[in-house]
Amino acid sequence: MNSQALFLLNQALQYLRNGNPNSAEPLLKQTLRIEPKNVDALRLFGVVLAQKDHYIEALSYFKKALKLDPKNGLIFSNIGNTLQKLKHYDEALLAYDDAITFLPNYAEAYSNRGNTLHELKRYEEALSAHHQAIALQPDYAEAYSNLGNTLQKLKRHNEALIAYGNAISLNPRFSEAWCNKGFTLSELKHYDEALAAYDEAIKLDHNNAEAYNNRGNALHELKRYEEELTALETAVKLKDYYDYSLGNLIHTKMLLAHWDEVENEIKILTQKIILGERVISPFGLLSVIDSPALHLKCAETLINHNHPEIYSPQRAIKSQNDRIRIAYFSADFKNHPVAFLTAELFEMHDRTLFEVFAFSLQSANVQDYMRERLLNSFDEFIEAEGKTDLEIANLVRSLNIDIAIDLGGHTSFSRTGIFAHKPAPIQINYLGYPGSMGAKYFDYIVADKILIPERNQNYYSEKVIYLPNSYMVDDSSRIMSEKKFTREEFNLPNNKTVFCCFNNSYKFNLGVLRSWANILLKVPNSILWISENNQSFKKNLLTEFQKLGVGQNRIIFANRMDAMEDHLNRCQLADLFLDTWPYNAHTTALDALKSNLPILTLSGESFASRVTESLLQAIELPDLITRSREEYESLAIELALNPEKLQIIKNKLIENRKSKPLFNTQLYTKHLEEAFRQSYQRCQDGLKPTHIYIN
Repeated sequence: MNSQALFLLNQALQYLRNGNPNSAEPLLKQTLRIEPKNVDALRLFGVVLAQKDHYIEALSYFKKALKLDPKNGLIFSNIGNTLQKLKHYDEALLAYDDAITFLPNYAEAYSNRGNTLHELKRYEEALSAHHQAIALQPDYAEAYSNLGNTLQKLKRHNEALIAYGNAISLNPRFSEAWCNKGFTLSELKHYDEALAAYDEAIKLDHNNAEAYNNRGNALHELKRYEEELTALETAVKLKDYYDYSLGNLIHTKMLLAHWDEVENEIKILTQKIILGERVISPFGLLSVIDSPALHLKCAETLINHNHPEIYSPQRAIKSQNDRIRIAYFSADFKNHPVAFLTAELFEMHDRTLFEVFAFSLQSANVQDYMRERLLNSFDEFIEAEGKTDLEIANLVRSLNIDIAIDLGGHTSFSRTGIFAHKPAPIQINYLGYPGSMGAKYFDYIVADKILIPERNQNYYSEKVIYLPNSYMVDDSSRIMSEKKFTREEFNLPNNKTVFCCFNNSYKFNLGVLRSWANILLKVPNSILWISENNQSFKKNLLTEFQKLGVGQNRIIFANRMDAMEDHLNRCQLADLFLDTWPYNAHTTALDALKSNLPILTLSGESFASRVTESLLQAIELPDLITRSREEYESLAIELALNPEKLQIIKNKLIENRKSKPLFNTQLYTKHLEEAFRQSYQRCQDGLKPTHIYIN
C-alpha cells in the first residue's frame, strides 16, 4: 500500500474508533483517490456512510469491496449491520452467516446476528447467538446487554437484570445498558429503581434521548407529571422527535392543562403521522385530533413496527368443540372501568352455547374486590402475566379457542403481540380501545351505527359488528348508594346552576375551555364542578380560566371517591354534565346517565368523539347532541337559563332509564352473543369476515 494512503487510512480509522465519522470521511475520500481499489478504504467509507444513515450508498461501497475480496468476513458483517438498519432482516441473517463462515471466532457477528433474530421475534435462536458471542469474547459488554434485551422480551426479567449487571460490570460507563436495565425495572414496576438506572444512563451520556423518554414514562407511572414533562421536553430536543416522545410530551401537557406550544406541536405531529413516523401512540392521539383516517394511520404504523403479523400454521376452520369457546383478554380484570362494565356480561353468557375463558394479563391486589368476583365469572380464569406472547398464543391454540376478544387494544399493558400469532380463527377488538387496531389479524370491531357510520368503514381495518343500540355494556348491579348527600358537603352552592365534568384531564383542551368560559359568562349564576385530577392541572386550569375572564370562585374541584356507588350518588347534585371533545366521556358518560344526570355532548367524526352520542341515542335523548361549538354553547346556556326545560329532559332520562335498551344488560348480552354466533358460523362455512348487523 502507498505510504500516504496507509497514513490517511490509519488516521481515518482512529477517528471512527473515537466516534467521529465526519472527520474520517475526507481522509477516506483522499485515500480512495490515491488507491481506488483499496478494500479497507472502501469498507470504511461504507461504514461512514452507514453511520450517517446513508444505508443504500453504504451497501454499494461494501459490495465494491466484496468484489475485490469476496471472503472478507468484516465486509459481510458490515453488510449485515446495514441491512438490519434497513429492516431487511432475512438478508441480514445471510450476511452474518457469511461473516461467521469466514471469521468463525468473530463475536460481534454472532451478537448482531442475535439482534436480527430478536427483531424477527425468533427469541430462542437470538439467545443462542448472544451466548455464542459471549463464549467467544467473555468481556463483550454489548453482547451481555443484547442478551438482556432478548431475555426481557421472553419475560425472564430477573435473568435480564443479571445480564445488564454483567454488561455494566465490564463497562461501568455503558449508558445503553443502564437504560435497558431501567426499562426492565419499569416492566417489573420497580419505578424508583428504574429512575436511578435512567439517571445513571443520562449522567454517562447527556444526549441519551431514549433514557430521558423512558425516564418520563417511569415518572408517569409514579404520577410525577411535572418531572415527566421536563424529561420528555429534553428527549424531544435531543433527538428529532425520538420515537413517541413528541406524543408522550403532548399527552403529559394535556394531563397538566399545560397547553403552551401544543397547537404548533399538533401540526408537527400531524405531518409526521401522515409520513408514517412513530411519534404518538394511537391512544394518545384520540384526545388530540378528531380524524378516524389519522387514527387508523397511526395504529397501522405502530402495528407494522411493533406487532406485525407472525406466520403461524392456521387452525382448522371446523371447530370440534361442543360449545363456542370465547376468550376475553385484558390487563384490567380488577378494580377498573373495563371490569366494572363487563362483569355482569361475563356472568350472563349462555353456558349452553358458550364456554367462556379469561386471560388475565396483569395481576391484581389480593384485596381487589372485582378480581374476586371475576374469578367466579368465567369457566376458566388463566393468570397469564408472566408468559410470553408466544406462550399465551400456544395456550390459546391448545384450548381450541374459537373467538379471541381483546379488551385492551392500544392501551396500557395490553398484549397485541398475542393476536399477531393469530391463535384463534376469529379475533375481535372490543370495548377497551375506541378505535381501529390497524391490524389485519383482527377480524372485527364491536361498534354501532353511531360510532362507525357506513361512510367511515374504510377507516377501520376490521369489519364492523353493528350492535342495534349502543356498543357499551353496563353492569346492572352498579347502583347509587343510599347515602343522602347534600351540595354543602361538596362545597357546591344551593342556589346556582351546577355544570360538571368528571372526565380525565387529558381530555381537556383550550377549545373546550373557551366554550365553557363562554357558557359560564353567559350564565352568571353558575359554577363548574370538575374532577381535581392532579394539583398542577388544578393550578393551570384556574390560570387559563382567569385569562378567559372566569374567576377562580366559579370553579370547584371534586375529590376522588373510592366507592363507585358514592360517586354515582353525588353525580345527582349537578344539573348538567358538559362533555369534552374530541375525546368524549365514555364510562363517565354512562355513569352520569345512570345517575339521572343529563349530559350535553359535541359529536365529531372519530369513534372516541361519538361515544356519548351513541349512549344518548340508545336512551332516546337526542336533544342533548350537538354538532358545533356554537350549538353546544347555545344549548348549555339555554338549558341553564330555562330550568323547566332542563327538568323535562331530566324527567325523560329518569323514565327512559327504566325502559330503553341502554341499561338492559340481558338484552345487550343476547345481541353480542348473536354477533359472536354469526361470526363463528361464517368462519365454519369458510367465509371471510364481513360487516355484521344485529337487528
